[in-house]
Amino acid sequence: MGFYDQYCLPHLIDYACSLDIIQSQRVKVVPAAEGRVLEVGMGSALNIPFYDPDKVDFVWGLEPSQAMRKKARKNLRRAPFEVRLLDLPGEEIPLDDNSVDTVVLTYTLCTIPDWHNAMQQMRRVLKPGGKLLFCEHGQAPDERVRKWQDRVNPLWKKVAGGCHLNRPIPGYIEAGGFTIQSLDTGYLPGPKFAAFNYWGMAKQV
Repeated sequence: MGFYDQYCLPHLIDYACSLDIIQSQRVKVVPAAEGRVLEVGMGSALNIPFYDPDKVDFVWGLEPSQAMRKKARKNLRRAPFEVRLLDLPGEEIPLDDNSVDTVVLTYTLCTIPDWHNAMQQMRRVLKPGGKLLFCEHGQAPDERVRKWQDRVNPLWKKVAGGCHLNRPIPGYIEAGGFTIQSLDTGYLPGPKFAAFNYWGMAKQV
């Protein structure tokens, strides 16, 4: 791992993901989590304030980056429930089948290298009737914006830790074995090529 990835990128990601407009998106989905929760790509634990402690038993926080786990410590100390960190990527979820009530994905699916395997892993650990809550940025519906996303994406991936601008998030969720129950979309303030968001809830097929 190079100097940029180890010492600069975690601070950049933490800053970008903690902007007020992004936090306002998190609050649209995270409070619906309940029971035994798996958060995939916990990062610096920015979702912690938005969980409803009366609904949550505990949270497994899957985060492969040591630097991001270190940055998460301050937020984790404020958690009013137990958080169990798992230092593995989304493609390797070390939990039993049917052991999770809620999976939470916030600004994570854009980055996971093997997204299809990761989605299947989430489906495997989710209990029948459990829910997947998601809030992600991705492919825009407007052709002109999509063209810019495709142009910028190769450079964006290099500077943003593998983040993709142009992933069709609903398609990825459905290809992973889920049916989307609710879906909202829209552009957030900012450059349009990085601003189209999806948020909602899905369940297993």
